[in-house]
Amino acid sequence: MHIAVLGAGAWGAALAMQLVRAGRQVSLWTYRAEAATQLQQSRMVAQLTHCLLPEEVRVSADLVACVSGAQGVLIAVPSHAFTPLLQQLAQLPSGVLPSFVAWATKGFDPVSHRLLHQQVAHYLPQATGTVLSGPTFANEVAHGLPTAIVAASDQVEASDWWASRLHSQTFRVYTNTDVLGVEIGGALKNVMAIAAGVSDGLGFGANARAALVSRALAEVMRLGIGLGAKPDTFMGLAGLGDLVLTCTDNQSRNRRFGLAIASGSAAAMAEQDIGTVEGIAAVKSAVALAKQYQLDMPIAQAVYAVIKGQVSPRDAVANLLARAPKAEGQ
Repeated sequence: MHIAVLGAGAWGAALAMQLVRAGRQVSLWTYRAEAATQLQQSRMVAQLTHCLLPEEVRVSADLVACVSGAQGVLIAVPSHAFTPLLQQLAQLPSGVLPSFVAWATKGFDPVSHRLLHQQVAHYLPQATGTVLSGPTFANEVAHGLPTAIVAASDQVEASDWWASRLHSQTFRVYTNTDVLGVEIGGALKNVMAIAAGVSDGLGFGANARAALVSRALAEVMRLGIGLGAKPDTFMGLAGLGDLVLTCTDNQSRNRRFGLAIASGSAAAMAEQDIGTVEGIAAVKSAVALAKQYQLDMPIAQAVYAVIKGQVSPRDAVANLLARAPKAEGQ
């Protein structure tokens, strides 16, 4: 069973390692030829500590060669690169791209603000799509530490297919049919993790963090349900599980970004030091969707204002605290 993983960053490499652990043949694609050559030779992946890419993984910058003969394609590129990669895949020769296409990317299309499954349906209408999400840090997956994720598709045979290909003794895959809810949970938790980092960076303590995570979950659900997701999805791995993980552990780039800007770092400088911070792009889409659907999302709006330099982190928190009291369910 040959699986092509597209994206050779920490997450793509970790998933490639998991597929090898599950007994699959894996080709790993990166868009830069020099990076492919270096990775093929050194087997060392940035941000994966004390962990080498297995020799069974073939690294290539040739997209056609990587995908040819694969029974499934798993996309693991940053959200800003997701649509351009779909456009490349749409141009592949007929019959090269397999029908089973999954993505572990979390976020929105930064231009249209559409969810990623909508982009897949637009550019790859022949594909049977599955989103993979949940509370996962790449380094822990790479080392084979116990992990559980969700594979969601509106076609059960597709999510079952990916679950069986990824499952191993330490990597459990649950299936779901609520693609929209799983994607909303995975995208918005990055925004909320920035807020949690800001709160902790300002020294507001554990009480404030717990309150923020609770209200963040309500906000994630508000947008998700407003777009048509199922409420129960947000109580699972791709909702509450991923939110708690990302808001409370410093392995999260988004949380570290929040900590950095709370300490006075400029947003651009903090992102340059940390690397891709998915919450920065996601909050723009979240605020746009909240406006479109007339939904109240004060935490996302506060994060957006801080990133845009419209308000200081401390004033953003003060503005949230100054909001009028209301019933918890609202």
